[in-house]
Amino acid sequence: MDRDSFRPGPLADVAWAPAGDRWDLVFVRDLPHAPEKVWAALTEPDRLAEWAPFVTDRNLGTPGAVTLSTVDGDRRWPDAATVRRAEPPTLLEYTWGDGLLRWELAATASGTRLTLRHRLDDRAMGAGMAAGWHLCLDVAGHLLDGDPVGPIRGAEAKEFGWDELRAAYDERLTD
Repeated sequence: MDRDSFRPGPLADVAWAPAGDRWDLVFVRDLPHAPEKVWAALTEPDRLAEWAPFVTDRNLGTPGAVTLSTVDGDRRWPDAATVRRAEPPTLLEYTWGDGLLRWELAATASGTRLTLRHRLDDRAMGAGMAAGWHLCLDVAGHLLDGDPVGPIRGAEAKEFGWDELRAAYDERLTD
């Protein structure tokens, strides 16, 4: 796809779920690809570098220590993380900063239902996180389709509709 013509797709299903004294932002997206293919995009460093808001120093498909480096343009911020659970191709769970990301993959008749649970301390961050994940997963969808766009992350996301997505998700996530 021509990067300049990239536009975000429809809003995903989002909700809040209590998680002790924190909150899980629950983001659901259906993808027309087998769970094994989606798993590879979630775990393999070269594939993650094409869509995720971070790069990783190793494959995320096995438990243990990992470094996830948040990317914004030419800047990177490395952060120690831990893959807590890796059950290919259905469950991936790892820490990232103060958050916990849990990716659940369920086979469907047409591909995979991907459910991301991103644990946050502050619900005020939810709409922005949802907008960011929306863009990242749209880009991942193009990658999985064999039509890569290249990563859209950090400040560059504002050029691709992040502000509008944040406002729309803010409406959906307000109680």
